[in-house]
Amino acid sequence: MAEQVDTTPATAVPSGSTRSSGSDEWPAQAADTIVRVVGSVRDKTTGPAITAARGAVYGLLAAILGTTALVLASVLAVRALAIAVDALLELGDADRAGRSVWIAHAVVGLAMTLAGLWAWRKARHSPAR
Repeated sequence: MAEQVDTTPATAVPSGSTRSSGSDEWPAQAADTIVRVVGSVRDKTTGPAITAARGAVYGLLAAILGTTALVLASVLAVRALAIAVDALLELGDADRAGRSVWIAHAVVGLAMTLAGLWAWRKARHSPAR
């Protein structure tokens, strides 16, 4: 009888890997590992950068809107106080042109000055970090 010789081509199996059911899975595993490593590196580098950029954008937007709101609130306070002082001066028959406006400005300015001094005092007496 003639001896049978195996004529199927031999495939190289990487060291440390095993062949399961005759199919080579190591290229898919290598691709998955590369994708996982690249994703991990991306998350560790661009994640904090994106968070910082969002914080800067939202912080700038909040500062702009807060400043606008503060200016509008102070204008509203001066105007409302001028109207109220004008009405009080008319009741006391002491109304003169422009008197209610400078009184309103003085009251709002005094309130803002006191608020600033209070904040300054709190900042100077805060414990050192």
